[in-house]
Amino acid sequence: MATLPLENSERMGAASAEQGESLLLKGEIARRIVHASGSTVPAPYLIGIATWLQTQALFVLGAAIALSLEGLRHTGIIDWRIYDYLTREYEQDNIAGYALYMLSSAAVVLIFEPRVAVPAVLMLTIGDPISGLVASDEFRQVKRPRALATMFLISATLAWPFLHEYPLAVILGAVAATVADGYTLVVWTYVIDDNLTITTAGATAMVIGIELTAFI
Repeated sequence: MATLPLENSERMGAASAEQGESLLLKGEIARRIVHASGSTVPAPYLIGIATWLQTQALFVLGAAIALSLEGLRHTGIIDWRIYDYLTREYEQDNIAGYALYMLSSAAVVLIFEPRVAVPAVLMLTIGDPISGLVASDEFRQVKRPRALATMFLISATLAWPFLHEYPLAVILGAVAATVADGYTLVVWTYVIDDNLTITTAGATAMVIGIELTAFI
């Protein structure tokens, strides 16, 4: 049986590793792009070509489609190659982040007024992927300070145009989103995905800030 020289084997091994890293990088970039693309959903409302009711309906539709796709994926009815790029390994047997992302966004849009709901959604769609890139996607219980600072600054910047009359709300919302993004919450051995908590924590904190401002 023919064998490859050791040098050739090492080269093939290195090439295979590089190819694997390239695929992981492409998958990570694809996930970031899809994540950020959610910012386009409230865009029609922001530029005045859609009502808030229509925007709410669009989010609910998106959440319903995402959950339906997840149901089909987990029952084996669909097995699309794109999932290899858009889902992480631990999501193979769990609900994927994109579905939780759409579910939490829809909930926030239905519960909160536009000036709170829109920046909360943007904290997730824009702040989260950027802070993830800064953190290099390394798994830590608490993200590094540079990632936390990035998330806070982006979240505050996104909230300011909507709530500039309520600086406390801007600050509290940014802090809450940063904590949700930067701290890995574990409940009974289950890791709570930040796609669920960034929007809800950010929106709740902004409402608290608005209410507290009335007493200051």
